[in-house]
Amino acid sequence: MPFKTIIEPFKIKSVEPIAISTEAERTAYLEKANYNPFRLQSDQVMIDLLTDSGTSAMSSRQWAAIMEGDEAYAGSNSWKRMESVIKDLTGFTFVLPTHQGRAAERIIYGLLGGKGKTFISNTHFDTTRANIEFTGAEAIDAPIKEGVEPTSTHPFKGNLDVDRLEKIILEKKPENIGAVILTVTNNSSGGQPVSMENAEAVSRICRKHQVIFILDCCRIAENSYFIKHREKAYRNTGYKEIAKKMFSLADGAVMSAKKDGLVNMGGFLAVSDKKIAETCKNLLIITEGYTTYGGLSGRDMEAIAVGLEEVFEADYLEYRIKSTSFLGERLHRMNIPVVYPIGGHAVYIDARAFYPHIPVEQYPGQSLVCELYLKGGIRSVETGSVMFGKYDHSGKLIPASMELVRLAIPRRVYTQSHIEYVIEVFEALLAEKQQVPGYRITKEAPLLRHFTAHFEPVTQ
Repeated sequence: MPFKTIIEPFKIKSVEPIAISTEAERTAYLEKANYNPFRLQSDQVMIDLLTDSGTSAMSSRQWAAIMEGDEAYAGSNSWKRMESVIKDLTGFTFVLPTHQGRAAERIIYGLLGGKGKTFISNTHFDTTRANIEFTGAEAIDAPIKEGVEPTSTHPFKGNLDVDRLEKIILEKKPENIGAVILTVTNNSSGGQPVSMENAEAVSRICRKHQVIFILDCCRIAENSYFIKHREKAYRNTGYKEIAKKMFSLADGAVMSAKKDGLVNMGGFLAVSDKKIAETCKNLLIITEGYTTYGGLSGRDMEAIAVGLEEVFEADYLEYRIKSTSFLGERLHRMNIPVVYPIGGHAVYIDARAFYPHIPVEQYPGQSLVCELYLKGGIRSVETGSVMFGKYDHSGKLIPASMELVRLAIPRRVYTQSHIEYVIEVFEALLAEKQQVPGYRITKEAPLLRHFTAHFEPVTQ
């Protein structure tokens, strides 16, 4: 008979201590960090859900592969192994290694961007948007309407609105479109998956108008899980085969291997066009390193080669998605306003609904990340108007479409008891909701302000 409990499909061989702090200590730490959890030291954090990027625990196979690392500057055998795995997965002819995903973004979007160019996505993530806007191009989000409705139960809320996509292409003119970017899963809209049907429709439109289609594939394995279990046509298809099918629809891909590559550092850019590849290689050499290491050590490349195979293992993906869902469903039953259905890599809280007394101009998401840390030592991240908000010409805030807080679950790091503790902290937050203040920004950078901004509580 099937059991309800999904166990971790691994054993723990090495452990790392957690520094247990008091609320008084955390109050002092957060004040010194200017109420921005990014500025906290890791030993001041008990449960770190800031990001799932580069925070995975590597397997014994990956650690063993590291010992095979070939650190040759050119022609590294480790690169050949990494390249072979990526070519097999993506089907693209040209692969460039980078030290992480945003380096690949900078290279390809720097080449395709520039003043007068437009990029269209289901939702641009923060670094993607910054790399695009830095070139002078504009980045337009075109999610389906359900994608910005936290309570919608649409099974593929990460989808791109294809009707709007075609309208934007025609309005801006195809020759002015830098690229269409499909992010799987859609991080900014709650870690929601993209259907194969949607990817096929995006591909058809791009080919019709001769527009470049790029897949941001850092969570491609997790997205493949949702396709298999929610899209009838793929019920009998393996996870890796689903991923390969999606890659075949695109002209290129960027990946931060720090997610579904199951490593702490690394990424790649893969394309089918030789001319684009040659130009990107020149940019790679100028900024990242030679084409057979791209800012990575040989041992990193060995770990990526193994990780990109392990991530498609059925037992791992079942555990990964179900363990994230466990946290989300428990919070949902407590009437915590979560983005629903639960995504693959994170649970997202609707901070605007959780703190309805805090106006959007006082960043309810920042209030929640501060309270999670103060009460329980849990570090999370605001993905609302601090991260995505803009200002109009008068300096007034143009808020994000949703005020979310992301609890990103590192892969193979935390156990059931850690997650149970997170749930208990939310129980404590429920009891004191009305006393929580909003926050104002006292210092910010012109781009990616959420990483370094300073805040202070709003007192009456």
